[in-house]
Amino acid sequence: MALALYAPGLGYYSNDSRKFGALPGSGSDFVTAPEMTPLFGQALAVQVGDALTATGTDEVWEFGAGSGALAMQLLSTLDGRARRYTIVELSASLRARQQQALADFGDQVRWADELPDSMNGVVVGNEVLDAMPVKLLARLGGSWHERGVALDKGVLAFADRPTGLRPPVDVAGEHDYVTEIHPQALAFARTLADRLQQGAAFFIDYGFPESEYYHAQRHMGTLMCHQGHLADADPLVEVGRKDITAHVNFTAIALAAQEAGLATLGYTSQARFLMNCGLVEQMELASLAERVAAQRLITEHEMGELFKVLGLYKGSFWDAVGFRAGDRTHAL
Repeated sequence: MALALYAPGLGYYSNDSRKFGALPGSGSDFVTAPEMTPLFGQALAVQVGDALTATGTDEVWEFGAGSGALAMQLLSTLDGRARRYTIVELSASLRARQQQALADFGDQVRWADELPDSMNGVVVGNEVLDAMPVKLLARLGGSWHERGVALDKGVLAFADRPTGLRPPVDVAGEHDYVTEIHPQALAFARTLADRLQQGAAFFIDYGFPESEYYHAQRHMGTLMCHQGHLADADPLVEVGRKDITAHVNFTAIALAAQEAGLATLGYTSQARFLMNCGLVEQMELASLAERVAAQRLITEHEMGELFKVLGLYKGSFWDAVGFRAGDRTHAL
């Protein structure tokens, strides 16, 4: 998965394909919330501004900024409240696209390849955790195996081998079962907790708490591919030409961060978070087209329930605006 997504020049996020866009005709593969409507970034900016004030910091860090749409929305809405906006971006092609989109903000925006040893500020990651490589585990005949990739007569194929790796919780039943574990995402959470000295972090993504992630009925796992706005479950076809993702285990992320010193600020659905941040009021002033697009962000059968928001912080706890109603931290 790491090679398919990030191999220099060949991996999906390292090549020059379009990736982000609203319609297949654009040559894109999927759409994220900032491309759907600027109301997403405007609502998120309410929470980011709240966090900048509460933590006494003046820098925003965004991981995996995609087309640069979210950065543009946050910078425009914050209107100078962030002295600096740093984008951590591994893809050279996406960085070039971001630099073009954000040229008007000049030296306020900078790019980095990795985290510094020490940092302060508010961290934002929209659909970044789901793109971190996972390990596949398969329970076959009651025994756990790690599922890898091998060549079978010159063709890529899955191959299973016995392993001592296990999901973080027991999976009920004896039936065959495929799932994922997320060592890279957990390492990222620990590193962020170590480097962030004062501030907060907000991660928006599709996923579940642990009890739902490893439910006995989710026996096929969550690994999924996206190409041309169509989804499929075969990552061994069109390698490097389509996105590969897995849902986020928010419990594991919160625990890894907590063990490394970053406490949980809140956890809720995207719908509740955006409504807490004033999205409904913003929709009342928007055009019909924008209201229709924004509706997809909060309706239960679209993005409103599947997508969650996890807030973390270093410093003193405060009553963050995005979690004031509908907080589900108890469910992690």
